[in-house]
Amino acid sequence: MTGATSGLGRALAQRLASLGAQVVVHGRDQGRLDAACEQIRDAVPGARLHPAPADLSSLDEVGQLADRVLDEHAALHALVNNAGIGFGRDRSKRDTSRDGIELRLAVNHLAGALLIRRLLPRLQESAPARIVQVASLGQAPFDPADPQLERRYDGWQAYLQSKLAQVMLTRDLAGEVDPAAVTINALHPATFMDTGMVHEGGIAPRSSVDEGVRATLRLLVAPELDGVSGRFFDGTRETEPNPAADDPQARAFVRALTEELLPS
Repeated sequence: MTGATSGLGRALAQRLASLGAQVVVHGRDQGRLDAACEQIRDAVPGARLHPAPADLSSLDEVGQLADRVLDEHAALHALVNNAGIGFGRDRSKRDTSRDGIELRLAVNHLAGALLIRRLLPRLQESAPARIVQVASLGQAPFDPADPQLERRYDGWQAYLQSKLAQVMLTRDLAGEVDPAAVTINALHPATFMDTGMVHEGGIAPRSSVDEGVRATLRLLVAPELDGVSGRFFDGTRETEPNPAADDPQARAFVRALTEELLPS
């Protein structure tokens, strides 16, 4: 579970722990990670948590996180790519990752793509397994001439592009992996949940975190979703993503961009 120190990630980690799951709890900051684990254990005595710190703005640290999971866990039945960065307070300020990549693309999409690449063999060995991409209804196509928005930056556009990339990856991988072994689905958990990301963007919350937890948990455990892969959900309802998600040319461009930016 990436991004598990607050908001949807922490609440979902707590819910999974209450169901008896062992949860690898990821967070960027060790202090916040320790505090989140303590809060979960207070609510769920005996919770089996495995804290794993990593800064997802560094692809090297993402790789180290994958190494740690593989070293410490012989079986892996789910991966939830939940960590993300919103559009920010100042939407005109372009930030980059430690690797020099536009920050929202790096954290929201590339980090999850690298984790999937590294952890997929273990998920297949542990089948049946599920991957959930926490995306958004907010999606926008990339400009092939300026995919990292170096010429004309807007934080909202950067966020929307990164979320579309997550859905595109979901579609691509579902076509490559046997759904009887591993499924991958993406969702918009709820609209403007009461989280730090939403507050940072100056938006009044419209949904509770519990609403998002219910929708995301369903993709992880609902028996009626056995073998269901490559879909996009708005909460618990299947829906269609941005049309670019099913445009072969647009998908091929983002796939090539992802391969170019990820370590070989």
